[in-house]
Amino acid sequence: MKQPKILNLPKITDPRGNLSFLEGNKHIPFEIKRAYWIYDVPGGETRGGHAFKEQQEFIVAMSGSFDVVIDTGKGRKRKFSLNRSYFGLYVPPGYWRQMLNFSTNSIALVLASTSFNESDYIRNFDDFRIFSDQPTKIKKDLKPTNTDFSNLDYNSATTSVHDCKVIELDKNHREKGNITVVENGGIIPFDINRVYYLYDVPGGEERGGHAHKELYQILIAAGGSFDVVLDDGKEKRTIHLNRPYQGLKIVPGIWRELKNFSSGSTCLVLASSRYDEKDYIRNYEDFLAFKH
Repeated sequence: MKQPKILNLPKITDPRGNLSFLEGNKHIPFEIKRAYWIYDVPGGETRGGHAFKEQQEFIVAMSGSFDVVIDTGKGRKRKFSLNRSYFGLYVPPGYWRQMLNFSTNSIALVLASTSFNESDYIRNFDDFRIFSDQPTKIKKDLKPTNTDFSNLDYNSATTSVHDCKVIELDKNHREKGNITVVENGGIIPFDINRVYYLYDVPGGEERGGHAHKELYQILIAAGGSFDVVLDDGKEKRTIHLNRPYQGLKIVPGIWRELKNFSSGSTCLVLASSRYDEKDYIRNYEDFLAFKH
């Protein structure tokens, strides 16, 4: 049986704000099917208290801190303290887990190996103990992911700033902290192949200044606020992001810059493909030539 463990992530340091990133089956041992983040958590709260039959998880404290307690169901517990954005906890299936001791306004990012399926959850601890002794006694009935990419039909040489739009994401309001969930085949128009986030950003800073030939992105202000300046070579448009339940879809062929960060903001980005330097356009003159 796989064991829970801390996994280190790349950390790119920058005086304008640090960046960490991860890709499925590279930095974590599964492909990403679902991502959710927990925010607006009152200090000292406890979240979770369930297990999965099949789902693997990776949990990161993007901001603040909290503990994750893992229980085998056989009287053995282990506590992991998460308080750095550049490492996270891998949780295999078959473990009961709780998240507790949240510092005020923490942001927890959870990446999952399966789409949501209520039949994969074990929400009662007595049922979990039965499952941990004889896992085959609880039926596994996982549904496949159906992904539709029919709306990914943009020509990056001709895209405009008006092809980018703010998407209202689900907001599950809870007294112990709100949750926003996205998953492949759902409201976002691509599979999540890379996740990265900016943190420790000083107030008023600027980041970005590049375009992509093929990459699709969803930008989320998971904490704080910032502006996204979009440029298609002919027209500019500025979008203000300040809600963790809103995401800005950016299509390929758009030059973008991030500006006016509020102090300590966290920018979460969900990306459609793995890192490929050849997909970047980092010089603005090269970008104008690409568009024309």
